[in-house]
Amino acid sequence: MTFWRIRATVDDRPGFLSVLTASLALKAVNILAVQVHTTEAGAVDEFLVDAPHVMTEADLRAAVERGRGRDAWIAPAEAQGLADQPTRAFGLAARLVRDPDALGDALRSLLDADTVTWRPAGPSRAGMRTDAMVLPDPTGGRYDVLRAEPDFTPAEYARAQALVDVAAAAAARSADTATLLLPDGAELTLRPATPDDLPALVAMHERCSAGTRRRRYLTGDGVPGPAQFGRLLDPNRVRTLLAAVPGVTSVDTVVAMANLVVEGSLAELSVVVEDGWQRRGVGTALVRRALAHAERLGCAAVLAHTTADNVAMERTLRRLGHPAPVRRDGAVASTTVALRDGTSAST
Repeated sequence: MTFWRIRATVDDRPGFLSVLTASLALKAVNILAVQVHTTEAGAVDEFLVDAPHVMTEADLRAAVERGRGRDAWIAPAEAQGLADQPTRAFGLAARLVRDPDALGDALRSLLDADTVTWRPAGPSRAGMRTDAMVLPDPTGGRYDVLRAEPDFTPAEYARAQALVDVAAAAAARSADTATLLLPDGAELTLRPATPDDLPALVAMHERCSAGTRRRRYLTGDGVPGPAQFGRLLDPNRVRTLLAAVPGVTSVDTVVAMANLVVEGSLAELSVVVEDGWQRRGVGTALVRRALAHAERLGCAAVLAHTTADNVAMERTLRRLGHPAPVRRDGAVASTTVALRDGTSAST
């Protein structure tokens, strides 16, 4: 048996696909995978088949035409083609999450393209024709994708755009990651949190003293429960930044956390630093990044609450050029930093 890829257009009407598959079955052609691409000319059916060794391309073309298929494209296939298209696409997306710079190679693999060429952004706009696609590079420029045959379909263009979106999200996340070198020579990674960080966050809070937890959460000195951690790790609600000691495996040791909750034009900032890492510049680095993110989001001001006996936030803001006045109300101290005009205001 021999693997072949077949594409053919049939009328987009009930029963026409079954006529084509029946014609192939009469020649002992085993259909291993099927995709249907809707186009203006009709339904483009794509098959991965296992055909008898004696069958030639001409034999397959004749079977397709007897099954009312037209504009057939037929080519030998490799064993790796046995992976279905969704599995293939998910695998490429997973690769881009780890390495967004691999977008060009991913597009070539997804589309079985002849060439994928990166070019500076120019007059060509994103779009497709039968033998070419133009796709944006999320980091700047564009990719020109060429394939002589078979013709590109709108479904393939949509898949390619989805892959570009994955690379854009991964690149944005990568840009948010930085290495912090402390005065004592220690190195930490500053990065956005993900749901996978939950065990490391719980462990950090367990290592923190009761006083450190109380200064962060105000209402108690215990370790937050799963529901509260879940809210902090929900990117739709909270922007959470971490400082972590890179792990020798994929697991990092989290030593500090900053949370930015945005509601309208106001963002609320909270920071907790593990006791052994306090007064080493870790909290200052996280606050700086949180304020910069709030500015990018167009927030007018950032509000910070802490215990009245905790002057670390006040010192940090002054060190960063935001000497905001502090309002104390019993055991709670509140500071509001105005961002848009560079001045500060008290609450």
